[in-house]
Amino acid sequence: MITRSHKRWLAVLAALLLVDMADLNTFAFAAPAIRADWGLSVGDVGSITAASFLGMFLGSIVGGRLADRFGRKRVIMGATVFFSTFSLLSAFAVGVADLAAYRVLTGFGLQAMTVVVLAYVAEMFPSLHRGRAQTWIVAISLLGVPAMAWLARWIVPMNPSAWRWIFVLGASGLFLIVATVRWLPESVRWLQENGQHDRAEEIVAKVEKEARQITGTDLPPIVLQPVVAAGRPSDLLRSGYSKRTLVLCLTMALALSGFYGYNSWVPTLLTEHGFSTTQSLAYSSVMSLATVPGALLALLFIDRVERKTAVLVLYLAVGTLMLIFGFTDSSVVLVGSGLLITMLLQASTPCVYTYMPEIFPTSLRALGAGIGNGVGRLAVFGTTFLVAALLSRLGFAAVFIYLAGVVVLAGLILAVFGERTRGRSLEEITMAVDNVKHQRSNLDAHAKAVRN
Repeated sequence: MITRSHKRWLAVLAALLLVDMADLNTFAFAAPAIRADWGLSVGDVGSITAASFLGMFLGSIVGGRLADRFGRKRVIMGATVFFSTFSLLSAFAVGVADLAAYRVLTGFGLQAMTVVVLAYVAEMFPSLHRGRAQTWIVAISLLGVPAMAWLARWIVPMNPSAWRWIFVLGASGLFLIVATVRWLPESVRWLQENGQHDRAEEIVAKVEKEARQITGTDLPPIVLQPVVAAGRPSDLLRSGYSKRTLVLCLTMALALSGFYGYNSWVPTLLTEHGFSTTQSLAYSSVMSLATVPGALLALLFIDRVERKTAVLVLYLAVGTLMLIFGFTDSSVVLVGSGLLITMLLQASTPCVYTYMPEIFPTSLRALGAGIGNGVGRLAVFGTTFLVAALLSRLGFAAVFIYLAGVVVLAGLILAVFGERTRGRSLEEITMAVDNVKHQRSNLDAHAKAVRN
């Protein structure tokens, strides 16, 4: 059941990720003006963009580890201050070197916050509503992209240095700190994991009171879950969690390569395919209209269908549409398939974001999700150069064969080797690892007894 507190938390988290998404795109909208103002080459712009992905890779992992040790709320607030500060400093950059450094650190803070928000949603929303909560947060956050685009369109033409104000807008996360402090409690599961039972019970009691007011009846008795032993970071690379970590890393590396390989390159790819710059931007703009509706599409199935099954179906459809996009000679088919690709990719995002933190125990949840997300960001860094090489050597169609291939492979890996999570408590998902380890221990003991 979703209570008033849940809705308040959702609003705060969605606002934080909206600012996050807007800040993530500030350089993209400011880059043309910066090139003109500073006389930069395309290579300089590419270097700054690529460097920011390295910052995201590190921030995702470090932020996850800090959240597991010091709490979700602290890291969400700290990361927000961090990326907002360096976005603001970007407005005062005087050259490529310091701007690149600021964007690396901004990217670090952005992904540190994102991965912890994902873990927070997994821990604080009911199992039957986690997917829908994540979907609303993602859909609202995506509004940050057109909002920043329109603000940039209004601000940048004012004067040659007006682009600096775009980065000032990226620091607006600082205004959300007060709301975060006041309305966002610490994760109940993290509090329990770290022995702060009184604080956890106080939050739970408030939510239960709100639930009784909604239903008008007493709630069913709480079913105590078995205690899951705290883990060490090294457990993600061994024991029962190594498979989950590997599957998530492979899935995210392939999925994000396809996602960003398509979304980041579409205007350039269309231009290279023979369309004029005006046509390319017009087609790309039309396709982008499917972004928010695509994310909201996930509301229809995300908590009704197993996550990994939904991702497989969506990625198979995306792969097919990418091949159509890459080989069609019809502008109508191209735009139509592009709209559907954008819609289905965005519909898959809440599914993947919900799944990532579900498969790890509380003590390793943010770090595990952070490693998977970070590896995906690092793969995007490499994909940037791979797509350019494929386009120059093999052409437009080859790029889309590659993009279709990585997306479909990501779906297959997750569907075949991923965990079942829909409708299961986080403790139940975690205990599956302990049960497998226990069964293996019994088999080893039995084998030893037979040999003796």
